[in-house]
Amino acid sequence: MKSLIVPGGLLLLGIMVLVSSGWLTLALPALSFLYYCALIGGMLLAWRFHSSRTFFALLVLFLAQQAVALFSTGNASGGTSEWTALWAAVLLVPLDFILIALMQERGFTVSSTAPIGLFFFVQCVVVAVLCRAAEELPPLPAPAHHVATAFSLPGYAFLTFAAAGVFLLVRYLFTRKPIDSALLWSLAAYFLCLRFIGSVRISTVYSSTAACILAVSIIENSYLLAYHDELTTLPSRRAFNDALLRLQEPYSIAMVDIDHFKRFNDTYGHDTGDQVLRLVAASLARVTGGGQAYRCGGEEFAILFSGKTTSEVVDHLEQLRVTIEASEFRMRSGDRRQVPRGPDRRNQRTRSRTRKGDAIRQLAKEKPQARLSVTVSMGVATSTKEKPHVDLVLQAADKALYRAKANGRNRVETASASRRRRLTAAGIA
Repeated sequence: MKSLIVPGGLLLLGIMVLVSSGWLTLALPALSFLYYCALIGGMLLAWRFHSSRTFFALLVLFLAQQAVALFSTGNASGGTSEWTALWAAVLLVPLDFILIALMQERGFTVSSTAPIGLFFFVQCVVVAVLCRAAEELPPLPAPAHHVATAFSLPGYAFLTFAAAGVFLLVRYLFTRKPIDSALLWSLAAYFLCLRFIGSVRISTVYSSTAACILAVSIIENSYLLAYHDELTTLPSRRAFNDALLRLQEPYSIAMVDIDHFKRFNDTYGHDTGDQVLRLVAASLARVTGGGQAYRCGGEEFAILFSGKTTSEVVDHLEQLRVTIEASEFRMRSGDRRQVPRGPDRRNQRTRSRTRKGDAIRQLAKEKPQARLSVTVSMGVATSTKEKPHVDLVLQAADKALYRAKANGRNRVETASASRRRRLTAAGIA
């Protein structure tokens, strides 16, 4: 819910409060300046960060705003062509947002942007032709005004915006990407822009909000790329370093390493290795005891426990180790790459031509599946008076991790256990 509401939903809610309370007292020229700043700034950011979907969403808002610009003159009884442009925007903006959400992000290559630009150009031409044809029709009655200069949009306007909103919400729940959340809240802001089209100031405020939400989504996406690992979705090394500065003593740090990870990559390929990383990361993300998992690089992870000692977290780490050990992959035995190539293989295939029936029956047999076990080794250390600095705690956790690997892997070792063994050895001596 937090990632859905922040920042787009929170920004729109704040603007709605300012508008309804009357605290927003900026003049129309200032609001128009803010609108173009958000629009142009968002387009520049989208171009710089190769976010073509955000760029085209801002372009759609600009074209729609230009199409209904005649309603910003304060003349509530516009001509038939003016209302035609409004109804076209009501239909096309939700549709365009749905299509933009379904687009694959491919940057600003000519092959990817030319068809989309042509599609929007055709839309503009069709709307212009319809408006020109509507000029010869008799004027339509102006829509009924309500409180705060809101007026009744046609029934299909609520249907199209609601359908598009539900689609964008469902898509966000599957993708969890900032752009899908931004499209949802930007569409809601633009609906309010049309709802209050009778007031130039209020309409401009909401159109500026719609553009600003899309622009902010680029910053939010850049933040996620910088502080979250794209493969595992866990916080990245940069987020880990920032979290170290906010730890409350006593704190515990657990270092986690996947056992024999290089073997997975060498034997089954990097795709399987990526699946192993995602599997382990999914378990680490559900660690209990108030821990927060991070991917530090490669097959190495870290778990921070703020305000906890080793005795308070070791049971949670052991439970996590058992959970990961119980996870498994089902791989086909007998990789096709292991089939011999060259003359022997050709001779074998030649001999097998006389036994096609046996070959077909052999291929029809279901190959047995091999179980791949995934285990991890962990080392945990807690801040003490002897180790007040975080670097010392990290070193102690790393030493405990190396000891876990040396003792057979698939185990949890604590720095305090090593200290007790040294004291015991010294006492015996």
